[in-house]
Amino acid sequence: MVEGDSPRNKSDSPNVEAGLQTNYNTNSSSIDNRAIIQPYSLNTSGKSPEYQFAAVNQGYEKDQHDLEHGGHIFAVATNPHGGDDGAGDGGGNGGRRATGIRAGFEQAIEMCGYGKFHYILLAICGLVSTSEEMDVISMSFILPSSQCDLNLNTETKGWLNSIIFIGMMVGAYFWGSIADSMGRRKVLIVISFMNGFCIVASSFSQNYEWFMLFRFLNGAALGGSGPVIWSYFAEFQPKSKRGSMLSFMAAFWTFGNLFVAGLAWLIIPTGIGFVTPLFVYNSWRIFLMVCSLPSFVVAFLLFYLPESPKFLLSKGKHDKALAIFRGIFVTNTKKPPEQYPVMELDIDEKLMQEIKENQGTIKGKYSKMMSGMVDHSKQLFTSPILKFTIVSIVINFTFHIGYYGLMMWFPELFNRFEEYSTKYPDQRAGVCTVTEYVVGKDAAEDHVCTSDIPSAVFMESLISLASALPANLIAILGMDLLGRKFFLIFGTMTAGACSAAMYFVFNSTQNLIVSAVFSGAISAANAALDCLITEVFPTHLRATGVAISMVAARMGGIIGNIVIAQLLDQYCPAPTFIVAVLLMGGGLMCLLLPNTTRKELN
Repeated sequence: MVEGDSPRNKSDSPNVEAGLQTNYNTNSSSIDNRAIIQPYSLNTSGKSPEYQFAAVNQGYEKDQHDLEHGGHIFAVATNPHGGDDGAGDGGGNGGRRATGIRAGFEQAIEMCGYGKFHYILLAICGLVSTSEEMDVISMSFILPSSQCDLNLNTETKGWLNSIIFIGMMVGAYFWGSIADSMGRRKVLIVISFMNGFCIVASSFSQNYEWFMLFRFLNGAALGGSGPVIWSYFAEFQPKSKRGSMLSFMAAFWTFGNLFVAGLAWLIIPTGIGFVTPLFVYNSWRIFLMVCSLPSFVVAFLLFYLPESPKFLLSKGKHDKALAIFRGIFVTNTKKPPEQYPVMELDIDEKLMQEIKENQGTIKGKYSKMMSGMVDHSKQLFTSPILKFTIVSIVINFTFHIGYYGLMMWFPELFNRFEEYSTKYPDQRAGVCTVTEYVVGKDAAEDHVCTSDIPSAVFMESLISLASALPANLIAILGMDLLGRKFFLIFGTMTAGACSAAMYFVFNSTQNLIVSAVFSGAISAANAALDCLITEVFPTHLRATGVAISMVAARMGGIIGNIVIAQLLDQYCPAPTFIVAVLLMGGGLMCLLLPNTTRKELN
């Protein structure tokens, strides 16, 4: 996939942070795009890994006056051939370009064009979201299959569903704060590898306790994936495209749901694997192993992406940010970097304040990281950001009680309806009657545990999850036209109505229809919520702010899986109406947040 650079002198191999770059030959009239994607290489003489960028970018350097003189950092380009580059400098400045404009971040990213780089970025970041959702939703298919191996009942199933959210709650804040201090890309690579290894280890676990431990560690890794990948992806998007592209990336969650449902249908019912007196590795464990593969693929693909230029700007690394802009420009337009019109990055007062804060006198990488975590947290709970923080926490908490409280239990509900219809084929029954029958049967002394799941359960799960596809398409097309708040309110109202309607279904077909409408509505609302929460926080607090919101979301997931499941078994139909009220009330709270549709990212 990647070919080597064109032959050049060793001195022509500069090190600036670019990534996803075009390799071109300056002695040719055409641009060589063979190495569009090129991973970074380690510079053994430097203190940190850097990217190899094309030879024509060797002249980017930081103005020595930078912050002491005027507060702006000027990126100067020299002609790689040492002569006049045709920019009209008259040769009196030693080959320095004299033309170009000064632009802020939004204008600089707009002038990069929109094309190949952004679509590759979408594919890789989308795969991160896909792998994350696969890891979460996979538990809903494992529960009916593993109940005999792990000796599960409704309570232990709820804890097994919830342990990954407990891990995510712990990991979200930790990884989000590190990403705001150390960088988005590095954190994502570490998270992806950790995630893959924990899934593999859980598939080999032979008892409930070890399985819970590795699912917790899996959740701790996933907790950082969500807030960091959304911040990272958003910071490459121009404001005119941000809403639709964030909605597009949210659609990858639906792809993850569909992939995991399809894989479960293909693998779990086959009964493949082996069983010995000392070790069991059956079909649901093989299913888990296969679900780990996207995490490893993502970890390697992330090496081919650059760091967020917005993050680099907030850290005062303007020369590297400008080099990334040029790399994006060349990749999207196939034009030489000299034609990129931005020569100077305009630093507004907010960004200048961030730079000064980030260039403090704290010594040591790790002490600076820990200090950054504490400082970012304090700022999020200080006016004027406090209001946004509290509202985003409440919305995420209430939303995810409903989202995970029902979505994670849909396969279990489908399985319960199938069990009831098999026993009483000609009788109609509501969700409470079906639940009462299944719970009573499992509690019987002569009950024989079985993990056989009818194929209809997988088919119904796949249909209900697939209904999110048209909803996501509508969100992609309309997010920048109708706005984030419209989709969030409409989606939560519809999903809330579906939750209440579940009490009135009397067969598996009606249950499937209501579940499918719920899945579509909640997916569109989720896309809007992801956009809104990602955009409402300033750059230097974005990953931490989203992470704290995700902590609330994971707490909602925990309560949804443990409390809702117990209420469904003991106090049906209370949970369906509780979820309806929480979804509707939480959705309306978005009216307290500012409108971020087609606005700049600060």
